[in-house]
Amino acid sequence: MEIIWKRKDEFTLQPKLYTFPELFAMAALVSQLGFLVENMWMLTRSGFIDNRNMNLPFLLGYGIAVVGMYLVLGTPKKGHFLLYYSLVFLFVSLGEIALGFTVEEFCGFYYWDYTNLPMHLTRYTSFFTSLGFSALITLFMYYCYEPIMSFVHRTMTPRRKRIAIALFIALVFDMLYSFHIMRELGDVYKSWKIYVTLPIR
Repeated sequence: MEIIWKRKDEFTLQPKLYTFPELFAMAALVSQLGFLVENMWMLTRSGFIDNRNMNLPFLLGYGIAVVGMYLVLGTPKKGHFLLYYSLVFLFVSLGEIALGFTVEEFCGFYYWDYTNLPMHLTRYTSFFTSLGFSALITLFMYYCYEPIMSFVHRTMTPRRKRIAIALFIALVFDMLYSFHIMRELGDVYKSWKIYVTLPIR
């Protein structure tokens, strides 16, 4: 099945055609980037890396969020960069609040806590963290999204389509299973944790 995203609004650079397997491939890539970025943050802040509550080294929430933002907003266009960034900021802030309270209600614990940060709104988002996430996402959408998707589109084969679909399904099941474990534990799911000593610390 092919989906034609003919976007003619003020944000997108040009209409694009992508299939579901191609979007799944992008979601998987962004999910792994999210896993790596979170672990880099934990490494520099706390000196360790861990499974980030999942079994597979992917955080599907990032992939779904970025692909979803693309389907709604497209990619940023010169002259509308600030408006795009502002909408991403709103999306990130509301998304963090929604996810945090959903996990709190469903699993019975605080998924993360920003109350020690300045200008936090609830414990699940803060002005400065949302600024940072929004900047990373906006820059990725501006410089990387379309080139990566164009490469995926050009190089996609029937075998790679099956791999992309299978991987995305695996990530969905891993996320659901991991949240089930967290609900049973009433706490975060840590299957492994490695402390690393950085020479710069």
